[in-house]
Amino acid sequence: MSAIQAMAGPSVFRQFYTLMKPRVIQLIVFCALIGMVLAVPGVPTLADITRAGIACVGIWLVAGAAAAFNCIVEQRIDAKMKRTAWRATAKGQLSNSHTLLFSAVLCLAGSWLLYRWVNPLTMWLTFATFVGYAVVYTVILKPLTPQNIVIGGASGAMPPVLGWAAMTGDVGPEALILFLIIFLWTPPHFWALALYRVEDYRKSGLPMLPVTHGNEFTRLQVLLYTLVLFAACLMPFIYGMSSWIYLVAAIVLSIGFTWYAFMLWRSYSDELARRTFRFSLIHLSALFAALLLDHYIL
Repeated sequence: MSAIQAMAGPSVFRQFYTLMKPRVIQLIVFCALIGMVLAVPGVPTLADITRAGIACVGIWLVAGAAAAFNCIVEQRIDAKMKRTAWRATAKGQLSNSHTLLFSAVLCLAGSWLLYRWVNPLTMWLTFATFVGYAVVYTVILKPLTPQNIVIGGASGAMPPVLGWAAMTGDVGPEALILFLIIFLWTPPHFWALALYRVEDYRKSGLPMLPVTHGNEFTRLQVLLYTLVLFAACLMPFIYGMSSWIYLVAAIVLSIGFTWYAFMLWRSYSDELARRTFRFSLIHLSALFAALLLDHYIL
């Protein structure tokens, strides 16, 4: 191998790796893992831990495949937006054929792992999530309607359902409650980002809510969704999935998210929208961490 090839290898590897959107995938796998943990009563056995580990890898691979496929579809749009213009597909550093092959290999490898070592239901649900995000949301909904993130949010809300199915072989009401929380969390989370990135979306031609309905209307929607989300976050306690540890965390975090949304509605600034977006990430991560803590302590 030449010196140039040796230097180019890691660079190409990093380019492909970043197409998988690793930060997003970390949150996806974390939410799936919460579903797995909550599905197993008491202390997990070695077999449970092994199954969960394999399921996490399989879900990670298929989610990465969906992210890479998304980069192919949105190549031209990404090139117009400051937030995404650095991607290798947007800059033309990776060809569509190579990226498509990379996506296909990841999807097949992840699907095989899930089918062979977890269960067929988890594999099919994960594959359906791939289709929902990469095709239904990215290809159809995103360029068609400002409600794209609401409808397409169903794919992003699937991780805890996948985790639950991996450990139990079915989808229980507990998994659907977790699904509902993420489904309602997604619009205010994403619209907070879209508010301070509105010029990027306007240039891209995508009908995002701040572009089609304006800043004020979007801010109102963010506030209304956080209020509905607040109620949904109480459901694990009401249903009996958790105890007071989670309840306290859910109330504190939801008050925080709602307060940010209220302040954003009252008086807009790009910096406040950024802080709202960042807090939304803390909200979901800490909420699920509280569920995990609650599960093992009480």
